[in-house]
Amino acid sequence: MKKYLRYTDYIGAAQLYLKENFELREKLRPEHIKERILGHWGTVPGLNFIYANLNYLVWKHKCEMLLVTGPGHGAPAILANLFAEKTLGDFYPGFERDGKGMGRLIHDFSWPHTAFPSHVTPGVPGSILEGGELGYSLATAYGAVMDNPNLIAVAVVGDGEAETGPIAAAWHSNKFLNPKNSGAVLPIVHINGYKISNPTLFGRMDDKELRSLFVGYGYEPFIIEAPNLEMKMLVAMEKAYQIIRSIQKRSRKKAVLKPKWPVILLRSPKGWKGIQKFHGHSVEGSFHSHGVPVGHPKDDPAALKAIESWLKIYKVQELIDSKGRPKPEVVEFVVNGKLRIGMCAHAIGGNLVKNLKFPSLEKYALKFKKHGEIHSGSTPVGAKFLRDLVRLNPKNFRIFCPDELESNLLGAIFEATGRDFLWPLQKNDEHMQVGGRIVEILSEHSLQGWMMGYTLTGRFGFFPSYEAFLTIIASMLDQYAKFLKQSFKVKWRRPVPPLVYLLTSVGWRQDHNGYSHQNPSFVSNILEKHGEFCQIYYPPDANSFLVALEEVYKKRNYICAIVAGKRDVPQWLSLKEARSSFSVNPGAEN
Repeated sequence: MKKYLRYTDYIGAAQLYLKENFELREKLRPEHIKERILGHWGTVPGLNFIYANLNYLVWKHKCEMLLVTGPGHGAPAILANLFAEKTLGDFYPGFERDGKGMGRLIHDFSWPHTAFPSHVTPGVPGSILEGGELGYSLATAYGAVMDNPNLIAVAVVGDGEAETGPIAAAWHSNKFLNPKNSGAVLPIVHINGYKISNPTLFGRMDDKELRSLFVGYGYEPFIIEAPNLEMKMLVAMEKAYQIIRSIQKRSRKKAVLKPKWPVILLRSPKGWKGIQKFHGHSVEGSFHSHGVPVGHPKDDPAALKAIESWLKIYKVQELIDSKGRPKPEVVEFVVNGKLRIGMCAHAIGGNLVKNLKFPSLEKYALKFKKHGEIHSGSTPVGAKFLRDLVRLNPKNFRIFCPDELESNLLGAIFEATGRDFLWPLQKNDEHMQVGGRIVEILSEHSLQGWMMGYTLTGRFGFFPSYEAFLTIIASMLDQYAKFLKQSFKVKWRRPVPPLVYLLTSVGWRQDHNGYSHQNPSFVSNILEKHGEFCQIYYPPDANSFLVALEEVYKKRNYICAIVAGKRDVPQWLSLKEARSSFSVNPGAEN
């Protein structure tokens, strides 16, 4: 494993600097250095270390594993490991695991018009998270394992990322994950102590404080730090795996409340095993290693010498053969075939989509002889359709809601299922059950992350909320839209189910809550996106609402928002008229 880490650490570091002389077979000269040096080093060695340990776990237990990386700008590490496990070459001809492929990866990283920038994108195999904005990794990982009983999603959370609001709320996801019908999340908090130029809060907490925090969240923490960090990590990973399987085994016989899932808290230096000092300041273990540790090597002979000395410590020529291929002992614990982390089938959720089974709308449609002669709200009628959608699709449809299902008059859904909850219940609780298809938490960030993970792994979600409050996750939706847009250019990405939102308690009906509950900007935000994959619906009555619900779930690669009310209004369109009023979008099935 130490040889493997030397190999991936070298590739990770070399990606920042080299455009030639990729195996350091000659003295490093200025012309070997890229004109513009881009990328980050600080998180790379820690991610390589985590990936190496995950490889060993998969190699030993033959388990299915998805990796979700939260730390920003960690792509050099992920790309190095995908290259080492041959996944990169399987997806991209020319990146085969030999000297030529290694050189091309090092050269093409953050190079103009190539596929690999400094953070993980849809073009990176094995990924379901666009890494441009911090805070969404943990919730996304939890969403990915819902209804995937054999999957372990490892969520690497950076200690800078851990300071964000979305991550802080997402730790409570463990209370909504049923081990009977879902997989497991193994969070690994990478505590390297610094952000761009500031210390991290987790980095300044002592072990007792960290342990107390995560015990309070309901986890069983394992703190990994020097000395003997490598051996401690191997032991902790094995213990964590055994705890996960034990919880699942017991829960699949009888419900286990308050399961104590493991979390690994890994302390390692920022820029670990890199340059120690340069120009009088520390680099390893400081914020100076966050991005490019040493700049301007083309112009500064001291910088060039420091980089050469750094790259030579990995002794890469000892690790490869005459054709640049890693020697067998370097990749001994790297699995082959479908179990490779980068080959996780769930990361390409479009290949796993099972179309929803729809009930007939005629069953729920309001019938009348004269326009406007009856009054009804839209949501109570749509709730009956959603109730039966849950019944017909018990393994690939979930409702994500911020404690507003009943207030939005969607209570009929409770006739089919309850709110999923894995902690003890009290006598005054209602509609709560272990394994329910509804997940309600007063954190829109967590709900959005869950739904993104659930959708990108091939399943269908529904997110109803008050119009004024969905703006909380507007930035998360922006990141998802970027992921979707980039996916269109990646030929091996297949279309995924739509993100579907219901906006209720609309601004012009806020006579009770007033000005504080008026904010239609979520719709404005969606309308600023590309019309090729975004659509807004304003059904005027209940039958139109039914038609909208049916139409959105037939779409793929879409973001859809339905704006509908819960208050009684005159009903105008018959079901047939409502159907004819909807213009058919040619891209609905694409």
